[in-house]
Amino acid sequence: METYSIHKGAMIAPRKARMTLDLIRGKKVSQAEAILLTTNTKASRLIIKVLNSAVANAVNNFGANKEDLVIKETYVNEGRTLKRRKAASHSRVAKNYHRTSHIYVCVTDNKKEKED
Repeated sequence: METYSIHKGAMIAPRKARMTLDLIRGKKVSQAEAILLTTNTKASRLIIKVLNSAVANAVNNFGANKEDLVIKETYVNEGRTLKRRKAASHSRVAKNYHRTSHIYVCVTDNKKEKED
């Protein structure tokens, strides 16, 4: 049984979030939470919320045990890019891109669902 959670439109560049996601991919949930709590990045603060949501989905909706859950799949897709301008030297305009992300976390307990 696997459950997932998605945070769409996270205000962080996908490249920065991927570095933190690579630390927890394939680990147990308790170990991943410890890694994210000790990693001092904005991405880790966003990812731990998505991870907790995926774990809550598994526990509350399917009755899974939190200690058995493993992170099966995580990835970050590029979201909308907010385009801003600011004044530059010699009366020119400089482009400023604020990139956003879609963060996806999937957890599983490696058990089959019961079929009726």
